[in-house]
Amino acid sequence: MKGTARQGDHVLDMVEYVRPLEGGDVISAILRRVVTYNQRQGTCAEHFTVANANCTKDSDCVAGQVDFHGNGRRTGLCVPYYNQTFKTCEIQTWCPIEDFAGIWEPALDEAINFTVYIKNSVHFPKFKVLRGNVDQNQRNGKKKKRCHYDEEKNPYCPIFQLGYIAEQAREKFSELCRTGGVIGVFINWKCDLDWDPSLCKPTYSFRRLDLRKNLPNSGYDFKFAKYYSKDGEEFRTLINAIGIRLDVIVHGHVRSSGNTLV
Repeated sequence: MKGTARQGDHVLDMVEYVRPLEGGDVISAILRRVVTYNQRQGTCAEHFTVANANCTKDSDCVAGQVDFHGNGRRTGLCVPYYNQTFKTCEIQTWCPIEDFAGIWEPALDEAINFTVYIKNSVHFPKFKVLRGNVDQNQRNGKKKKRCHYDEEKNPYCPIFQLGYIAEQAREKFSELCRTGGVIGVFINWKCDLDWDPSLCKPTYSFRRLDLRKNLPNSGYDFKFAKYYSKDGEEFRTLINAIGIRLDVIVHGHVRSSGNTLV
């Protein structure tokens, strides 16, 4: 994946927004981040939206209790909610918590023009046919021509803009920047070897794989942290990355003189 984008006074490159592959056929790109700076291990108030977190006295908080949807282990104390007048149960965790201190950065709108290069080959050993989705010049190591995929003009140029992928999947790129999403990239090889093998070329289709509805498991995001030391104490920057994940799925179907292999 290639592309650069400006965010405020900074220019981000692929090291900033592309995470390591999650598998042989998966690539993720960060489109937006929620960043919580200067977290350290300690105690602080639980978020007021967590069940039974609001309190008026210590007896409202059970020491050692952990809420699955909360942020840490309760200490048994009822403390002021940061600078507010109400109180919530105190927890032991990385403080301050993301729900309170997380900063939503602007979306990488320019990522709509980022490109992803998807190299693929298919082998039909029964028919002794090996086909690739890249033209001969690129396979021979020559400089890639500047192109984008076009079914008619550039069928062997597997370079796709993220905006094109979203459009083909019937998704709004701005919505993907807000919630993230998982899109399947389907590479379909349908070959009739009664004809010249050069006519055996792939077609591509794209489809949203995760739920579109506003449910806890819809969209796509993941978290990671950057750790550092200050005055002998460990701190971290927590990053909640919202982005697009591409799952590459390949199908092959070949026939020759009445013999069919899928």
